[in-house]
Amino acid sequence: MFYKKLIELIKGEKQMNEIKTSCASTDRKWSTWESIDWNKCVIAVNKLQARIVKAQKAGKHGRVKSLQWVLTHSFYAKALAVKRVTSNSGSDTAGVDKVKWSTPNARFKAIGELKRRGYKPQPLKRVNIKKSNGKLRPLGIPTMKDRAMQALYLLALEPVSETTADSNSYGFRKERSTGDAREQCFCVLAKKASPEWIMEGDIQGCFDHISHEWLLNNIPMDKVMLRKWLKCGFVFNKELFPTEEGTPQGGIISPTLANMTLDGLQTMLAEKYHKKFVTRKTTTYYPKVHLVRYADDFIITGRNKEALEEIKPLVVDFLKERGLTLSEEKTKITHIDDGFDFLGYNIRKYKGVLLIKPSKKSLKKFMQKIRGIIDSNKGSKQESLIRLLNPVITGWVNYYKNCVASDTFRKADYLIFEKLWQWATRRHPKKGKYWIADRYFTRVKNRNWCFVANFKKGKTDDRIALKRLYDTKITRYVKVKGEANPFAPEWTEYFEKRKTYKMLQSLNGRKSLLYMWERQNHLCPVCGKPIDKEHPWGTSQQTVNGKKVNNLLHDSCRRKVIQTNKM
Repeated sequence: MFYKKLIELIKGEKQMNEIKTSCASTDRKWSTWESIDWNKCVIAVNKLQARIVKAQKAGKHGRVKSLQWVLTHSFYAKALAVKRVTSNSGSDTAGVDKVKWSTPNARFKAIGELKRRGYKPQPLKRVNIKKSNGKLRPLGIPTMKDRAMQALYLLALEPVSETTADSNSYGFRKERSTGDAREQCFCVLAKKASPEWIMEGDIQGCFDHISHEWLLNNIPMDKVMLRKWLKCGFVFNKELFPTEEGTPQGGIISPTLANMTLDGLQTMLAEKYHKKFVTRKTTTYYPKVHLVRYADDFIITGRNKEALEEIKPLVVDFLKERGLTLSEEKTKITHIDDGFDFLGYNIRKYKGVLLIKPSKKSLKKFMQKIRGIIDSNKGSKQESLIRLLNPVITGWVNYYKNCVASDTFRKADYLIFEKLWQWATRRHPKKGKYWIADRYFTRVKNRNWCFVANFKKGKTDDRIALKRLYDTKITRYVKVKGEANPFAPEWTEYFEKRKTYKMLQSLNGRKSLLYMWERQNHLCPVCGKPIDKEHPWGTSQQTVNGKKVNNLLHDSCRRKVIQTNKM
């Protein structure tokens, strides 16, 4: 009897210890991958991330550290980390251990394996990929477990990086894109009184040369985990090499680390070059110094060439502290009338008017890809060729449809037609040009020379046409606000509105909005009143039976829903 009570007492103590040592959100109610409530996971992680942002803004760094610890030991965060690395295109590529989490059971088991204690990352698998200039870029591929661990700790680091980031940094950041960087260039350079001199900056091997010592001293995350990732080494041609500097290109957390390394450049320039009052009256001196950065590519504007030559040593010193150097090959100072290329765009003033167009290099690269597809499909069916070309054309058009691109689109259409005519005449050397034109080209509505293929779809006849670039309507893009933080609760409504705006920008977006409007019988599900042009509305996600459903709500109703969720 005594022994039975002793055994029960020991078991009770063990259970109490397990409860005490267990971390937040480990109250798992799911036993399989398919049964996980992903909506619940997202809500739980978002709440913790919002608390991290609040603590960071208040300067409570100890609180930030403790919240990061809770998040990285949370079951919800671990599940989302595994989902991220297994649902992207890179999930088919294994690391040095040749392990892929391809089955639901393997993925669910992996959630339990993401533990800090006893964790040791494996070396990266080194692969070299060709750059546009012909040089090789080293790419490090981590194992699935290492990717998931990086994704887990990134969930805790991103709220801090977004809160402390430069307002005009747009690369590898949530809800930001090259479109925002382009529009910021327009805002800075378009006016008559805008700066006329630009320094184009490019950092030499940014990812490969960042100082490990600087990262360990300045990045606000678990130093033990960060040191392990930085020093894990890489395998190339079956030989192990150590890593003494840089962050691995291919690692999920690497872009955020690189961004945080370069953050502070804008603040440094703003402190040194700010507006000054020359007299007590209205005379003010504006140095016109602005920074626009996308990852490791950036531009700095200045009042004159001498001012930029003065700024360049400051940038060199800023980068030197972090183990980085400016690329002499790509860093140059140019006048706005001569123009410069940035992120695939050519930015230049023509008689005082700023125009942003697709760069000549970008058009040349696009046409090389199109010609390569056509040349490698000389014997393919017309239908197959169109199916290969359309996604490439659509992607390129969507990237440039928000700038002055009509003339470039027209030129590209002509160059593609020339190549397709060459493809068609090669297939039928004994036929005349009129026969070839009738065979491959037809009239669609009021346009001749449309490259169209007829084919059978079941028992019915169907046809597919090659997309023409010039058919794309040029639209204007609204830039994201510089201070907007997607992790801060006060910006939730703003990003909901941006989501609606982005949906309206695309054809698919209009279709889905129309479908939602019809599904709701043109009524708001909160107030029951009609959704029409008279009252502002937007999209909002609501949870119905454990599933996320997009609905159209009035702006006032959406605010009520957000306030209710906060309570």
